[in-house]
Amino acid sequence: MKRIVFIMVLLHAFIAWGHSGSYKKNLSGPNLSFQDSIEWADYYYNIHRYKKAIPLYKKNLSDSAIKNTRILKKLALCEASLNNPQESVDYIHDYLLIEFNPSFLLNEDFSSIRNSKEFQLISEKVLPKISLWPVFYFFIAVIGIYIVMVLMGNRKIGLESRILVSLFVFIHSLFMLNLSVNLSNYVFEFPHTYLMSTWSSFLYGPLLFLYFKRISHRRRLNHIDYLHLLPTLLLTLFLLEEVYLKTGQSKIILMLNRIRYGLLPGDSEKLILIVVLKTISLAIYGLFVFKILKTINRANSNSKTTRWLGNIYYIHIAYVSTYIIYGISIILGSNSGVFYHTPILMMAAMVVYIGYAANVQPGVFSGQYEYINKLFTKYSKSGLTASLSEELRSELARLFAEEKLYRKSDINLDFVALKLNTSRHNTSQIINEHFNMGFHEYVNKHRIEEAKELLANTENLNIIDVAYEVGYNNKVTFNKAFKKETQLTPSQFLNENKFDN
Repeated sequence: MKRIVFIMVLLHAFIAWGHSGSYKKNLSGPNLSFQDSIEWADYYYNIHRYKKAIPLYKKNLSDSAIKNTRILKKLALCEASLNNPQESVDYIHDYLLIEFNPSFLLNEDFSSIRNSKEFQLISEKVLPKISLWPVFYFFIAVIGIYIVMVLMGNRKIGLESRILVSLFVFIHSLFMLNLSVNLSNYVFEFPHTYLMSTWSSFLYGPLLFLYFKRISHRRRLNHIDYLHLLPTLLLTLFLLEEVYLKTGQSKIILMLNRIRYGLLPGDSEKLILIVVLKTISLAIYGLFVFKILKTINRANSNSKTTRWLGNIYYIHIAYVSTYIIYGISIILGSNSGVFYHTPILMMAAMVVYIGYAANVQPGVFSGQYEYINKLFTKYSKSGLTASLSEELRSELARLFAEEKLYRKSDINLDFVALKLNTSRHNTSQIINEHFNMGFHEYVNKHRIEEAKELLANTENLNIIDVAYEVGYNNKVTFNKAFKKETQLTPSQFLNENKFDN
């Protein structure tokens, strides 16, 4: 029995010696000992001994992405618990580069650094958020896309004009949709929206120029004209290789790297270069468009078509001006605030105005401008049809030419409307649209025309008698109206007429 006990003791001693040698080998070899394992790091983390846990976690970082995501999250939480926001945010960055899950930032263990500048910088740029600007830009983008469908479906507009204007509205809408996704941080949820509108940066000016040229020259564009689209083609090819053909994860990495340097994730790394080149393009084509508009005005300054082109040009110039200011602010290191949103509001105004015109008067897109007011027509909801409008115009002209309604000294709009058997509102619209003047101006014009005829062809007629004859109550009002129309007083006109005779 004693021999058996002795043998058992020797056996246990041998086993213990073997385990001791194996432990020493593990310490000196490439494998980590149990005391350097993740389990041991977790033990220190759970008992809040973060300073001991951190070096153990770092030792366990390896080439395994799956393993590292867990370790990097723990390191970020450890540093946060030690109130080291910058170190914690660095580990958050490293974690998101491997596994983009921004909800990790909502972990309650970040409470100690949640209000720090470093933590807010990353949380504000990766966590989805809804605010006024993204919602507004999304709404305008949806309107713009609807307008594009309306324009493309309207066969009353010439095909080339239809395509040019539709594409012009589309790139505005696409930009605002892109901006809405960026500002709400949903660009991380849909990484393929990254820079989705940048390809059209050099397209705004050329499209407007080609449209103006098409309308003013009244002919189809030729192949040479489409060379203006070459910069856009080159930029698109560049972006295809650098951005568009990359995987979603690769695009997320590009955006996260921008955040690391305090930049907006949705912008291009070549933002300044693109802004400078776009500014130059907008300025050059703005000048081209101005020359076309000037030529049209010189040829026919009263052309109603020029009003439509002028409105578009003025809104575009407002956009160009504000974009230049935005470009300067970008170069100076500012990329937010009023300078950021003002040019985009000008783009929104362009979309809304074109949409308004598309619904009220689609003929303008082919150069057939039929209403007068520069931005909005006063009578868009009157219900007055084109045929009725023409009928009322003819009757109004007859009443003034044959019945000489203007001779009535107390004539007013209600009286004329009664004679036309229509409303006061319709009567005002007829005078405004067909004669391009107000009611009193229309009456005075007829009165002065007859007064000129009377003064020129009637002998021994007093000026006051002429004034009463054509509808004026006193000589002062007559003299004032006569001089405004003819640049002469009645006496001067009478003397010149006698001299001529």
